[in-house]
Amino acid sequence: MIYFDNAATTYPKPHAVVQALQKAAVRYGANPGRAGHTMAYKTAERVYAARTAVSDFFSLGSPENVVFTKNCTEALNTVIFGLARRGGHFVCSDLEHNAVARPLEALRQKGICTWSTAHIAEEDAQTLLNFEKALRKNTVAIVCTGASNVFGKRTPLKALAQLAHKNGIPLIADAAQTAGILPISMQESGIDFLCAPGHKGLYGVMGTGILLCNCAHTLTPLTYGGTGTLSALLEQPEAYPERLESGTLNVPGISALEKGVAFVKTTGVSRIFAHEMHSVQKIEEGLRQMPNVLLYTDLSESSQGYVPLLSFNIRGLHSEETAAKLSEVGIAVRAGLHCAPLAHETYGTKELGTVRICPSVFTTEKDVNSLLNSVFKIAKAV
Repeated sequence: MIYFDNAATTYPKPHAVVQALQKAAVRYGANPGRAGHTMAYKTAERVYAARTAVSDFFSLGSPENVVFTKNCTEALNTVIFGLARRGGHFVCSDLEHNAVARPLEALRQKGICTWSTAHIAEEDAQTLLNFEKALRKNTVAIVCTGASNVFGKRTPLKALAQLAHKNGIPLIADAAQTAGILPISMQESGIDFLCAPGHKGLYGVMGTGILLCNCAHTLTPLTYGGTGTLSALLEQPEAYPERLESGTLNVPGISALEKGVAFVKTTGVSRIFAHEMHSVQKIEEGLRQMPNVLLYTDLSESSQGYVPLLSFNIRGLHSEETAAKLSEVGIAVRAGLHCAPLAHETYGTKELGTVRICPSVFTTEKDVNSLLNSVFKIAKAV
């Protein structure tokens, strides 16, 4: 199989990640923080080592403010519901994934909060103006993706953080398509809450996510329960990470995530980006020369405004038909709406969806050529 569905989850995983899963099941099988025996201590140490690795990678400076979740969606829900207050208002971009849009809509339908969108323009200055116009006196936070999971368009998170702070509110960033692909420093970016999956650009496994808390705002927990600390109290602990981590942690997944982060750090974020962008630009160049192929972005001149993924369609075919034809020849891509109807509405592709291509650090030139040859045959036959 030739795999181009890395925006959904990266595959294959580094060997060290796979080894960490097996090792954790054997050596770290106790419940961290729930007992005083040796294995429980060693398991807790392993989890803390992973917190430290994540904190260092994102220049957070506070391992205790690294909260492990089961995915990026849970992290986003934790922050959105944790900040929501009756009569409040959120602003998000018009490229958001349903991991943002659905929690906001749920709050609206419950009569708790309202929300509105700001258009991500080609120019960052116009994007900032759009967000500023969308703010209200009762706005409690700005929520914005680091890059569209459909079209790869990047957003000016650092400038949005400055705008948010100017108005006394936090910035929540969805780093599903940027963590491990672009350099992110919590100290320099001004991002207050960063939500990311462990299984995409960080090369961990599914069932892992992270929430980085970088401000004084205290979140109301999404889940309440056992934390292994302050067990005599019926109230949830105040301190992070226990406040937001009720129940048993995914220790094997967290151990694997630590190795995934180490892989990205050793390989180099800039090298990963350059390799993947080279692959995407070659794919785009090839697709642009084919009959019946529709492209939605131009990476040849403005690649710095995008992450390395692209969407296309073949005229006369639904996106899912194209993906099915590619699957028949052993090429894995994603088609449809990609859980991001707001982005498709913005780009006018909601009716057909798009075929999404996303390489990884393991993508080869042979993979790229095989994809292009297969798409050419399908497009020529329409």
